[in-house]
Amino acid sequence: MAKPSSTLEISGRTLTVDQVDGILGGQTRRIALSPAAIRRIRQSRTALERLEAKGKPIYGINTGFGRLSNVQIPKEKVDALQRNLILSHSAGVGPPLSMPETRLAMALRIHTLSKGHSAVRLELVESLIALFNKGVTPVVPEQGSVGASGDLAPLAHIALTLIGEGEAHYDGEVLTGGAALKKAGLTPLSPRSKEGLALVNGTQVSTAVAWRNVIAADRIARTADIAGALTLEALRGNPLPFDRGLSRLRPHPGHEKVAANVRSIIQGSEIRGADRRGAHLQDPYSIRCIPQVHGAARDTIDFVRGLVRQETETVTDNPVILTVGLRVISGGNFHGQAIGMGMDVLAIALSTLGGISERRTERLLNPDTSGLPPFLAEEGGLHSGLMMAQVTSAALTAENKVLSHPISLDSVPTSGNQEDYVPMALAAGRKAREITHNVERILAIEILCACQGIDFLRPKKPGRGAAALHRAVRRKVPRLEGDRVLYGDIEAVRKLVADGEVLRAVQQVTGKIR
Repeated sequence: MAKPSSTLEISGRTLTVDQVDGILGGQTRRIALSPAAIRRIRQSRTALERLEAKGKPIYGINTGFGRLSNVQIPKEKVDALQRNLILSHSAGVGPPLSMPETRLAMALRIHTLSKGHSAVRLELVESLIALFNKGVTPVVPEQGSVGASGDLAPLAHIALTLIGEGEAHYDGEVLTGGAALKKAGLTPLSPRSKEGLALVNGTQVSTAVAWRNVIAADRIARTADIAGALTLEALRGNPLPFDRGLSRLRPHPGHEKVAANVRSIIQGSEIRGADRRGAHLQDPYSIRCIPQVHGAARDTIDFVRGLVRQETETVTDNPVILTVGLRVISGGNFHGQAIGMGMDVLAIALSTLGGISERRTERLLNPDTSGLPPFLAEEGGLHSGLMMAQVTSAALTAENKVLSHPISLDSVPTSGNQEDYVPMALAAGRKAREITHNVERILAIEILCACQGIDFLRPKKPGRGAAALHRAVRRKVPRLEGDRVLYGDIEAVRKLVADGEVLRAVQQVTGKIR
């Protein structure tokens, strides 16, 4: 969890995971520019003004956009062109992004502008910072971006508030952009040459959603290790597949981390699988192969995190101004393929964690595989116990399989076929976000069932980490002694997963779950 921070200084160099997490978590409420960033922004604007003075066509500055790039714009209409761009591109639909995602997108846009290759005035960056610092958060519909020239529509909705249009959250209300600015004591910005384009060309909305997903995925992956270890205890599984010596023979980083986590969680357990004979000498794959499956997901999450960090440090404008040599280059840095593919891969990793969790839940409830009462009911037949919890888990697992279909492959050409290969980056992030919600619930169901299984094994006690989790769950959800409404129990444990309380409870006794 990020440490509380009052002000984040943006230098244009790097943003750390903790700084990103601080924005998403609401700990960072203010942004300031470093002197070096201010200097680069001013140098970039001066370079553009020198280029403009030469009177040559420069894409998006004195020409139209996309297919209309061959249309020359008269000098007296250059500023109007930028305002028109913001208005025309505000075509998003659907439910709004969450306020934390939008605020992170604003911070990421400030960060990339501060690198000094966007040729905007310092006044524009300071106006965007003022929105952030005053708590004025644009309403940004989350559908409508194909991620080709960046997140054109979502970023245009952020820019709308900056010019006094659109809608924004302020002081607990949704107001028109103009009313929100006035109430916050701010004035609308009048964009000048290049500035409308600089506000809407970029991958920062897709990247903000990707950061949210990556941070959630890291928490989910470590929680999955805890859930799997708890189920290992409840099923009286064999701990030998998690042996350090075996893990070293398969030196994937994720594998070794997961095996070490499980060993730590079950340390001190009175419940062992050593007395199990015959077919039970080897547990099923959903138990025995936790290091291999969770580890592969863990390595994938780490890879995607690297992609997202690189995208955060990318200058995504078009055209880009190079102050050294005074050049303007029209390229494709705004293309969101890296984020689109990354989120599709992340979706597969998360769905894998959910899929194997559901299989463990089924084994906990099935008396043929668990050695526990059917469906973990105290009096099976009269009571159905946790039967339907596994049904819900199965339904969520099936949804995840469909949501894991890669949308970054599904290009639909736009803009008169000028943008003829597009990555669907934001849609990929939205799918992955939905999967994180589903997997949180799937893991909550496994934890709920494993805790019930542990109750049947008393007086034997589980390992120290498993026992800590059991206590944390039982503070919120009592043992199931007869049938009752289950959705409240599932939601209570889901909150423990989503809020990181599962991790904190276990780490208090085991140390860091890696």
